[in-house]
Amino acid sequence: MVRNRRPSALAPVIGDGGSGFATAAPPAAGGNRLLDRALARPSFSALGGLVVALVLFGVLVPDLLTTGGLAGVLDVAATLGIGAVAVALLLVAGEFDFSIGALAAASALLSALLITQGGWSTWPALGAGLLAALLVGVVNGVLVVNTGLPSFLVTLATLLVLQGVVSHGIRVLSESGRVEALDDAPGWASAEAAFASAMEIGNGRFRVSVLWFLGVTGLATWGLWRTKFGNALFAIGGARRAATELGVPVRRITVAMFCLTAAAAWLIGVLALTRLGTVVIVPGLASGVDFLVVAVIGGCLLTGGWGSVFGAAIASLLYAVARQGITLAGWDPQWFEMLLGVLLLVALVANGVVLRRLRAAPRS
Repeated sequence: MVRNRRPSALAPVIGDGGSGFATAAPPAAGGNRLLDRALARPSFSALGGLVVALVLFGVLVPDLLTTGGLAGVLDVAATLGIGAVAVALLLVAGEFDFSIGALAAASALLSALLITQGGWSTWPALGAGLLAALLVGVVNGVLVVNTGLPSFLVTLATLLVLQGVVSHGIRVLSESGRVEALDDAPGWASAEAAFASAMEIGNGRFRVSVLWFLGVTGLATWGLWRTKFGNALFAIGGARRAATELGVPVRRITVAMFCLTAAAAWLIGVLALTRLGTVVIVPGLASGVDFLVVAVIGGCLLTGGWGSVFGAAIASLLYAVARQGITLAGWDPQWFEMLLGVLLLVALVANGVVLRRLRAAPRS
């Protein structure tokens, strides 16, 4: 009697919440089973890098492992991770969004202007900022699905437009490049408690942004692996034409995903606005690229159909550990950029190996 072979975790089938590749790999040889199991988890490389970084900088800079050092790491990772998780979901569907950093500043600027210039209360102004961010997400999504233009170019253009609007708007209103005097607005205290409060533990100050980060990561992980919506993302990224033929609403889901990244951008902007009480210009493309880099380090394929929200969250911690470790060690900040490039290169090579294995797996 011939028994059915169990599909490898490297080759899930559309409909199981997997990668969208309708393949089933043969049983791995004994010597390759451990490697296959590792590569079957998109977050493996990021998790391994995080362990190495913690050991390395823990030895070089013991202060990094104190409560103060950990608070600093989590503070950096929280806002970065919120954006990276949203970008990871979009990458699973095979799309890009470079505008998230500029949109965070633009939505925060709009809320600040409504408070300081329009006399609005804090919560209505924040709500208006969210609606404006969602509108930008809709525009990005509609342009991508209706024109067939690469989302890379569409969102890059959006980033440049928003970057120019934010820079010009802030400089017109204030020579210092800031919008201030928000603390006295009605509702500001409650918004500050929701988005900028902190708790002292030992010599560390842990901010509520960490809880927002955990909440966003948990919700996104559940949505990706336990819902039909997440299954559709894998199907769209892995085989868009097949997904369309199977009745998946590809166009609507694509627009919805750009709205989700826009909502994440709004949250990042609100966290910064309530913490600093001001909007500060973030020049260049760095903020938009960092989210993409972290998502790729976390195991997302640039071609779509494969990725991990958990991996993106772990990669944001890796990013933060490396950045804080280099800062505390007193090294030149350019070493961090070099290290980030090395991590990205390693992640791209590992992801390429995964992609080749998925494509080489025989059809079931």
